[in-house]
Amino acid sequence: MAQAIDSTVNSVQRSAQPSATRDMAGKVVLITGANTGIGRVAATELALRGAHVFLACRSREKTQPVLEDIARRSGGTAQAEFLPLDLGDLASVRQCAATFLARDLPLHLLVNNAGLAGQKGFTPSGFELMFGVCHVGHFLLTQLLLERLKASAPARIVVVASKAHRHAKVLDLEGVQRPTGSFGGLREYAEAKLANILFASELARRLAGTGVTTYSLHPGIVASDVWRGLPWPVAPLIKRFMLTPELGAATTLYCATSPACANESGLYYDDCRVARPNFLARDVALAERLWQASERWVQP
Repeated sequence: MAQAIDSTVNSVQRSAQPSATRDMAGKVVLITGANTGIGRVAATELALRGAHVFLACRSREKTQPVLEDIARRSGGTAQAEFLPLDLGDLASVRQCAATFLARDLPLHLLVNNAGLAGQKGFTPSGFELMFGVCHVGHFLLTQLLLERLKASAPARIVVVASKAHRHAKVLDLEGVQRPTGSFGGLREYAEAKLANILFASELARRLAGTGVTTYSLHPGIVASDVWRGLPWPVAPLIKRFMLTPELGAATTLYCATSPACANESGLYYDDCRVARPNFLARDVALAERLWQASERWVQP
């Protein structure tokens, strides 16, 4: 296992180099969950490369140190701003989108990064907690920003999913408004990550010819706050094999910036390469059903 982890780390380090150096001057970026983990690394990297980055997060207090770090590292030249967003509260999602759109800026890159694992409960809008945050909130945010992304093309939408989607046996579209039922919420997390991949692929089909491309990805098992709700002994076991956020952000940055994938859309990536998700994630009919259900769920 240790050799496998070392191999993954070395591979990610090699793959991360090209995307991390691309100039982003003049680009406008919105990243959810950007005050911790791989979202923080991606936001910092993109801001330091010249992008105007909006960090869409729940807590201004927790985001402020990130903004200060970006300002310090850039000598005060980077453009980075806090944008309030609670993905579990659809009213907050609508307000976040409205606040951004009111700035009358283009949007070249949307990174749906925020997530959580191992927690139980409901979102304020009545969805199972992990599914509501990981999928429903991001679906609505993307829909509200879609016309701006099209108008700013070429543009990209990057969806941070997970290899954990392989553990999903079904996608229970009726169960997303029931309480978390599995140990540690692992089944619900797997289904939420499956939904991320299906969403990105269906979005690509609907955006064909618009100049907006979509990507879903597995970042690796990364040491970040996403795991804060996992119970003992799961949390200490998996933390032994986690990547740093810096390494975990490599595939996000690749999908967000690399010219190598500029003409690809709707694909799934692992370690900065196209990978094959499980059979459910490739089910076009299931992706369509998820899309239709998601449209119903986010209606005002």
